[in-house]
Amino acid sequence: MTLQRLTIWLLALLLMPALPAQRRGKPQPAETENEEKPLFGSSVLGGLSFRSVGPALTSGRIADLAVNPHDPAEYYVAVASGGVWKTVNAGTTYEPIFDSQGSYSIGCITLDPSNPATVWVGTGENNGQRSVAYGDGIYRSTDGGATWEHMGLKESEHIGKIIVHPDDPNTVWVAAQGPLWSDGGDRGLYKTTDGGKTWRKVLEVDEYTGANDIVIDPRNPDILYASTWQRARKVWTFIGGGPGSGLYRSVDGGETWQKSQQGLPGGDLGRIGLAISPVDPDVVYAIAEAEGDKGGFYRSTDRGASWQKRNDLTTSGNYYQEIVCDPHNVDRVYVMDTYAHVTSDGGQTFSRLGERHKHVDNHAMWIDPRDPDHYLMGCDGGLYETWDAAATWQFKPNLPVTQFYKVATDQATPFYNIYGGTQDNFSLGGPSRTINQQGITNSDWYATNGGDGFESQVDPEDPNIVYAQAQYGYLVRYDRRSGENISIQPQPGEGEPGLRWNWDAPLLISPHKATRLYFAANKLFRSEDRGNNWTAISPDLSRQLDRNTLPVMGRVWGMDAVAKNRSTSIYGNIVALDESPLQEGLLYVGTDDGLVQISDNGGESWQRLESFPGVPDRTYVNMLKASQHDANTVYAIFNNHKNGDFKPYILRSTDRGQTWTSIAADLPERGSVYCMAEDHVDPKLLFVGTEFGVFVSIDGGENWEQMKAGLPTIAVRDMEIQKRENDLVLATFGRGFYVLDDYSPLRHMQEETLSQEAHIFPVKDAWMFIEASPLVYGGKGFQGESYFTTDNPPVGAVFTYYLKEAPKTLAAQRKEREKELVKAGEAVPYPTFEEMRNEDDEEAPYLLFTITDEAGAVVTRIKESASSGTHRAVWNFRYPSTAPVRLGSNLIDGENRGYMAMPGTYQVAMSLVHNGELKVLTEPISFTIKLLGNSSLPAEDRKAVDAFMSEVAALTRDMTAASRLHDELTDKIKHIKAAIQQAPAAPIALLPQAREVETRLIDMERELEGDRSLSSREFETPPSLSDRLGIVTWGLWESTSAPTGTMKEAFQIAQRQFESLKTDLVDLAGEVEKLEQELERSGAPYTPGRRPGWFTE
Repeated sequence: MTLQRLTIWLLALLLMPALPAQRRGKPQPAETENEEKPLFGSSVLGGLSFRSVGPALTSGRIADLAVNPHDPAEYYVAVASGGVWKTVNAGTTYEPIFDSQGSYSIGCITLDPSNPATVWVGTGENNGQRSVAYGDGIYRSTDGGATWEHMGLKESEHIGKIIVHPDDPNTVWVAAQGPLWSDGGDRGLYKTTDGGKTWRKVLEVDEYTGANDIVIDPRNPDILYASTWQRARKVWTFIGGGPGSGLYRSVDGGETWQKSQQGLPGGDLGRIGLAISPVDPDVVYAIAEAEGDKGGFYRSTDRGASWQKRNDLTTSGNYYQEIVCDPHNVDRVYVMDTYAHVTSDGGQTFSRLGERHKHVDNHAMWIDPRDPDHYLMGCDGGLYETWDAAATWQFKPNLPVTQFYKVATDQATPFYNIYGGTQDNFSLGGPSRTINQQGITNSDWYATNGGDGFESQVDPEDPNIVYAQAQYGYLVRYDRRSGENISIQPQPGEGEPGLRWNWDAPLLISPHKATRLYFAANKLFRSEDRGNNWTAISPDLSRQLDRNTLPVMGRVWGMDAVAKNRSTSIYGNIVALDESPLQEGLLYVGTDDGLVQISDNGGESWQRLESFPGVPDRTYVNMLKASQHDANTVYAIFNNHKNGDFKPYILRSTDRGQTWTSIAADLPERGSVYCMAEDHVDPKLLFVGTEFGVFVSIDGGENWEQMKAGLPTIAVRDMEIQKRENDLVLATFGRGFYVLDDYSPLRHMQEETLSQEAHIFPVKDAWMFIEASPLVYGGKGFQGESYFTTDNPPVGAVFTYYLKEAPKTLAAQRKEREKELVKAGEAVPYPTFEEMRNEDDEEAPYLLFTITDEAGAVVTRIKESASSGTHRAVWNFRYPSTAPVRLGSNLIDGENRGYMAMPGTYQVAMSLVHNGELKVLTEPISFTIKLLGNSSLPAEDRKAVDAFMSEVAALTRDMTAASRLHDELTDKIKHIKAAIQQAPAAPIALLPQAREVETRLIDMERELEGDRSLSSREFETPPSLSDRLGIVTWGLWESTSAPTGTMKEAFQIAQRQFESLKTDLVDLAGEVEKLEQELERSGAPYTPGRRPGWFTE
């Protein structure tokens, strides 16, 4: 088998099958009996898992809410691009319940009114904003979100609303907005009467118009109101309305529809939001966009026969236009907008609802039908709850659904920080890990700039200097030390035209000079002094097209078109930028109109490239990446999703852009590519971030496999390799940042390695430190379940290992044979008695990792279950406990609970244990432990500390053994006394002797454990032996400092006192044994621990 063929299968790690909606670019032929089979299964790399680091500090955009009408503590949160979350405790905790489905972008969510355990989800955000993601249709769960079934309308891409019939759960109406970036698809109003098995389009306008909203009369489910919406968005424009937009009414359950627009403005309409009053369903409200600012807020009091304009209020239909009727007051209506509005007179007047200490940009609202002052509000900044009609708000701080556009890492030591910009939630920075037991919390994050955040960069020589960018090039230099920031955005010179900045402008620190910045509008700017001064080093590098002459929806639109160009960057700007790390001044620039411009002289001249093989003209250049291994190699990522083309476009040039070759290979055909990273050690190890996750190639892009472990279905907009740590850091668009800790084993996935029986990959140097306890206890401490934390990587030396094939137990082998017999239609024989006994008696196989020091002495052993594939084990730097053995999940005492080993060089080897037989699988591999050095008063002589702790461990072993023996003798004497009292044959004269022994044991317990007679009555007592030893062991448990003089003195006292106690204990044991012998001679009943007379015969 060739290495190439082998490694294709190896990477099925993390590797779960591609999502149903993602058809592979290169279908694999069906395997035949004669075809060579892969040597490895899908678990080969299962040990490499992504780790969420949050944050939930600002949360993210909420699309919809669905509350159980019978239990308002149970509700569902539909996140615009972060899946579906559920709470069963009124928001104390939330669980993601949609992570493995084919879409992460949610437009709406609805509960079956006759059975709230049936949940309907419409995928694809139901807005027309520039950053919306597309979905793949309708999903249904019949068990409260535990499992999901795809129910069709796969090509709808954006679902506006779902209504379930109140009496017939099989009848459902769906308002499908249809594709935003292209025409056609599943758009219009659909109805099913068989629970989603089949769908009929019952309201259709044209290929550009879909259904936006639908409401149902609660008294008569045959009466429905629906709005249609014609809209389209491209890179260069947005058209938010047209002749297809309108309002309709049905009186036969949606079978037929009539326009209901008497009183609405004439001409083209935009998005129309609807709501029907539950107090008086004759009253229907609408908020409508229209050309020429003729839109407004409308009311019908005759079931839609006519409409009256009540107010000029409207919102931006590409982002809002939802209205909510109060369930208590027919005249009170809420309008979702940047600032939410409320009317109490049917729309004649509006006032702002109140957003004090709350994020704005509102999208979803639920009003408690039992309490008009209690409601939930979903906005761009997450979810809020009020109990006093918006006078005060409670933020839900545990929804990590932030949409990050970009990610950057710094070189801070010992642990790096992560920075990035978010959709509508600032630019943020925070740690990749902390030294705290809590892990990473919201309080560890901080804002570096306001607004919508985009590219951040950190000075490679000073991690306190951070560059953070808001929309349209608003760039600041943030001082992490002081918290100050200063604006450094380039400005046009006197008499020069304005600059065209993209919503997400590219920013770069030169790899050749830390003070040199590059920043791009339609021109490229350079600063040599960290942004204090800028020089334009290029002309306008775009095509300089007039976007208002480009056709949309089949024609060119005039300036009065509904919402024309709303929320769209001015066309013709730079969106991708890189400089070769190998050749100073070799610059690559990409534009939003599909150009790549190259300069090899620092911007003095430019070469324009406008055609690329297999890439449609004018495709957005999402990223350019100059290779760090070859100055002539550059990668280009094109993203054409804003033209309705979701194919992956990733090209490589090995001659500085003169020729290009696609390396998209077998990436899924549905899943735009946003970013890539090239490993700094192995030029063939590549990563790409797509609309639906991360893919890896170990052969330079000839083959790709998805990495799924620890990562939900989510768009990965940016990625960066933290080279010092070999970490892959992701910016996801809706689930925050993720880190793949130490991906370096991917560099060693060679046939020679993976054909071995077992292998331990090179072990990364490990930092030794004691985790801090700011909340005293680990996890959430006493902060309650809503306290948000994410995991640190484990503290310890991490061993990534590979086991080709784990031994199968006898039971597993039998089940495999039986499965084949059933498959062949043959009878399954029942096991024999001997076979059943053998299965029951078998010891399951397990792995044993033996860690030795430089002298070859065994330090500890770690037990792990034996399973095929790649996994990770961790040594926490501690020796095994010397306390009495307890059976646990690990070999000794559940885990290593002894004192900490010294920093230095160690070795680890792996063995397999099965049925008592030990087989060495690998040769020892060396690794290094380094002291973090974060202690203010560190131990000056670690060897002396180690020697002292070795003595402490020995005394601990002896004293805990004595304590256990004391307990055993105490138990024995109690049984001996009972036997003397109860057995007629037992000599009653033994009772005083037994009581004397018992009294001596009681006195000894006071020496060992303390005087409970006094302490229980709140009297002072002298320290017991356990107290004195505990001062040392527990006093140093959370410290790398040297033992104090008090500790040393306590240890010496314990040593001396224990010597005399040992003698007494041995004597007592002899006395107990004599009593046992007397009982045995007298024929008394058996007492625990006593040897019967026949035992020595």
